[in-house]
Amino acid sequence: QAVEKGLKVNAEFTITPGSEQVRYTIERDGFIAIFNKIGGKVFANACGPCIGQWARAGADKQEKNTIIHSFNRNFSKRADGNPNTHAFVSSPEIVTALAIAGKLDFNPVTGTLTNQNGEKVKLSPPSGEELPAKGFDVEDSGFQAPAADSSEIKISVDPKSKRLQLLSPFEPWDGKNITGAKLLIKTLGKCTTDHISMAGPWLNFRGHLDNISNNMLIGAVNAFNSKTNKVKNQLTGEYDEVPKVQRHYKKFNIPTVVVGGHNYGEGSSREHAAMEPRHLGVKAVIVKSFARIHETNLKKQGMLALTFANEDDYSLIQEDDTFNFLNLVDFQPGKAITVEVVHADGSKDLIKLNHTYNSQQIEWFKAGSALNLIKKQK
Repeated sequence: QAVEKGLKVNAEFTITPGSEQVRYTIERDGFIAIFNKIGGKVFANACGPCIGQWARAGADKQEKNTIIHSFNRNFSKRADGNPNTHAFVSSPEIVTALAIAGKLDFNPVTGTLTNQNGEKVKLSPPSGEELPAKGFDVEDSGFQAPAADSSEIKISVDPKSKRLQLLSPFEPWDGKNITGAKLLIKTLGKCTTDHISMAGPWLNFRGHLDNISNNMLIGAVNAFNSKTNKVKNQLTGEYDEVPKVQRHYKKFNIPTVVVGGHNYGEGSSREHAAMEPRHLGVKAVIVKSFARIHETNLKKQGMLALTFANEDDYSLIQEDDTFNFLNLVDFQPGKAITVEVVHADGSKDLIKLNHTYNSQQIEWFKAGSALNLIKKQK
């Protein structure tokens, strides 16, 4: 109806097809042509702005502004890297109406717009088919069938590549209690997988675990100084970036612990958010509660995903704490784990930690990861 009424968008209006099938279908049915007529931009098939794949002009100025989108990720800096962008989630219909109006206070039910001919027009309530009348279709889905016999196939990766790196199996558990673990970070407030492993430009390194691990927890807020990417190195007493401090601990084979609040790991089901701490030597994540998928991802990577039996014990954790797990050698379903937290002044607290590991998931932990166990069973 925007085309019929002579309207064009008065704000940047972008559309991102989620797949080639969707792109082909909307092109076949004439929607891409309609988007172009009203001034919209159809992006490549990808996650797009939802994961930071958006070269937004002017975002580097970090000015205050507002965007309205219909995808479900509106974390700080998520879409354009600008912490001053206020992102609001709405329906595709409202997003389109506000883009046509070019202002946030437009009421699409009662508001009047001026078209290209200077005429006053109003938008009608949106209507249309929920699914394509001709069904979805695609000419080239991009699928490449695997070889019938892959025994002779060799994967060649340049060892100097910054984007690709062959994975090495994570080391199995040594069967002993984890002792002498240092606190890496105690996160404050919301800590999503985007805080744990940012997307955007970092996606260039998603095939190189060591390089992408340089973004580990750089978006998380340190509970002791309310800053991001600045934590204390207990070995030097100095503050540095989270990945650098963790790499320093790893260099000296010192295990570490991450502590967090409620719904830790919510958001994208980003496996790198579990792989990176595992790769860099974090042994356990202790929180008030987990987002379910991230908890499972930690388990699959052979890490300890634990919750405070008493949420108030979160407040007991101090910046220079050392953790000794007292009964990990008796790790079994339904049995709480006790950790001794040693503070800088020598005082100690015993904290009860719960977990949701079943027997198979405990075997993942013992093997070092779920993949290690699968390989072992073959």
